[in-house]
Amino acid sequence: MTLRVAVVGSGPAGSSAAETLAKAGIETYLIERKLDNAKPCGGAIPLCMVSEFELPPEIIDRRVRKMKMISPSNREVDINLVNEEEYIGMCRREVLDGFLRERAAKLGANLINATVHKLDIPTNNTDPYTIHYVDHTEGGAQGIAKTLKVDLVIGADGANSRIAKEMDAGDYNYAIAFQERIRLPQDKMAYYNDMAEMYVGNDVSTDFYAWVFPKYDHVAVGTGTMQVNKASIKQLQAGIRARASEKLAGGQIIKVEAHPIPEHPRPRRVVGRIALVGDAAGYVTKSSGEGIYFAAKSGRMCAETIVEVSNSGARIPTENDLKLYLKRWDKKYGLTYKVLDILQTVFYRSDATREAFVEMCDDMDVQRLTFDSYLYKTVVPANPITQLKITAKTIASLLRGNALAP
Repeated sequence: MTLRVAVVGSGPAGSSAAETLAKAGIETYLIERKLDNAKPCGGAIPLCMVSEFELPPEIIDRRVRKMKMISPSNREVDINLVNEEEYIGMCRREVLDGFLRERAAKLGANLINATVHKLDIPTNNTDPYTIHYVDHTEGGAQGIAKTLKVDLVIGADGANSRIAKEMDAGDYNYAIAFQERIRLPQDKMAYYNDMAEMYVGNDVSTDFYAWVFPKYDHVAVGTGTMQVNKASIKQLQAGIRARASEKLAGGQIIKVEAHPIPEHPRPRRVVGRIALVGDAAGYVTKSSGEGIYFAAKSGRMCAETIVEVSNSGARIPTENDLKLYLKRWDKKYGLTYKVLDILQTVFYRSDATREAFVEMCDDMDVQRLTFDSYLYKTVVPANPITQLKITAKTIASLLRGNALAP
């Protein structure tokens, strides 16, 4: 037999999974509803992703080496990368996603432009799953109704995952990322050449941060919030526009976009022979709100596990086999999620704690630790003396800002 796997969704998670499966000679179907999809997101990727996922230089619009953290009182802290080789990559999602999808297709994944509507779930461990979808290759938006039988399904179809609903994966809280792409006059754009800005404060986000990130020929200006009503989002976006108004003067909005962001992993990420990856699984980190690297990595780790437990497609894996992917994932990244969750709870709860957070970012030890964990995706334990210093500075900052008061 040859194992048949359907990957639903071709963002970084789905395409990375499909690429790994196709490389191993497994019959792979990559189903994507919108081939020109440009997901609204900051588009920042860590350095380790560039090498690990072999991304060519043309994918990266900007190499950010300078960041400003801006507190509620507009105190600015500069965070500069010291090492010449280090940078945070800024990319447009339509470019990154398109590249990863095409690479998977070239390696043998069958790319299907379609919307999945329903999944028939078998009652035993060997019968196939039947995917009901509308193929847009012929018949345009209306499409043609078709079915596909497969042995395994990977749900990589984002925060509103149809696959997660079909497998009853359970709900999660979600935040909204709202973003305007703004084309700036040349002199204003020059300032953002290799600079990204992060703003904190109740006026720009009640539980997260707002950003100005440089892209190819424009900046992305946005906010993230768990207040998901339109009036609140409009108010917060007006807040970031006001805080950055001088730097954005003369800019022209070329696109407005919004998207849900999961706030924690779903209760069930593997059910039967279905596995969830990326946003569908809920792999966005607290504090930083970062999900691109974790999406691609989860897709790859899930697919690598499938290749391994199926003997490169020679047998159909069981639910227990697939759960090995979850064990590996939680062992590798569980601590990262916990640490960032605690940071968000401690530092994003009031403007006083946000002032303390920005003050802390002025410290070189804190900057180094933060960048190492972001660029290389390791929660790097600093040496004990540095760790003590950081802890003492954290408490001192919180006390100075009267942020430890209940």
